Amino acid sequence: MQQTIKNSVSINGVGLHTGCQVAVTLRPAPAGTGIVFRRTDLQNFEIEALQMWVSRVELATTLMKQGVRLSTVEHILSALYGCGIDNAFIDIDSLEIPILDGSSRPWVELIQKAGIEPSDRERAYLVVTSPVQLSEGEKYISMEPYAGFKVSYEIDFEHPSIGRQSIEVDIAPETYLRELAFARTFGFYEQVEDLLKKGLVRGGTLENAVVLSKTGIVSGELRDQFEFVRHKAMDLIGDISLCGFPLRAHIKAYKGGHALHTRLAGEISRNRSAIRLMKDSELRNFTRAVNE
Repeated sequence: MQQTIKNSVSINGVGLHTGCQVAVTLRPAPAGTGIVFRRTDLQNFEIEALQMWVSRVELATTLMKQGVRLSTVEHILSALYGCGIDNAFIDIDSLEIPILDGSSRPWVELIQKAGIEPSDRERAYLVVTSPVQLSEGEKYISMEPYAGFKVSYEIDFEHPSIGRQSIEVDIAPETYLRELAFARTFGFYEQVEDLLKKGLVRGGTLENAVVLSKTGIVSGELRDQFEFVRHKAMDLIGDISLCGFPLRAHIKAYKGGHALHTRLAGEISRNRSAIRLMKDSELRNFTRAVNE
């Protein structure tokens, strides 16, 4: 069944790229609403969390509708998907979701504080029935049929603290929190000056990102040996959620990023030859038939 949050909850923070102070409130929403951002500084202008509104994917995922922009949406969307939330209003008084500690864990904790409220309406899933792959040079992202939702991710950086890392996780609320939610965004100190010239990372600090020099890490200890690839997988879930429905698929990514993630979300939304929309009851019958 579809789920929303039980109570409204709020949090304040700083935008990673704008450096602006931001206030966010998560509110319950009726079944069938989906995830909807509301810019409270602009008369509650609504931007649905859908791939059709993706406008920019440089270092973060940005939505824009009728000229109204909202940046860095991937962490909060990832947390909502990871916790199994189908419907919610996200009220925000600025143009960027706050970065908090650089991971999605504070959002998960906020959702847990709010509580989860089931509805009496069936959940619908986008079910992958045929393999699909998208590529950009050596980078690729693919999806294939799977009874649940699994993410496999591999990265390869020529940096002594990262190198080649891979992870594979069957996504459920407990595995999402344990395996992915804590992983922080990361960046390279040598790129900071150029990024600032572009109007980016104005709110970045050593407390809300893993910062790397040419030879090591300058922002303290990692939370996990594979924190880098775990963060990429966490980002992927937030970006893929822009297809508008929970998935039944195995998604594999190699050296991916927001551009490939959101391209796949668009493919999922449009490709009716490889994707079927099924309600809970239909999905159970379909899965049973496939297994037989």
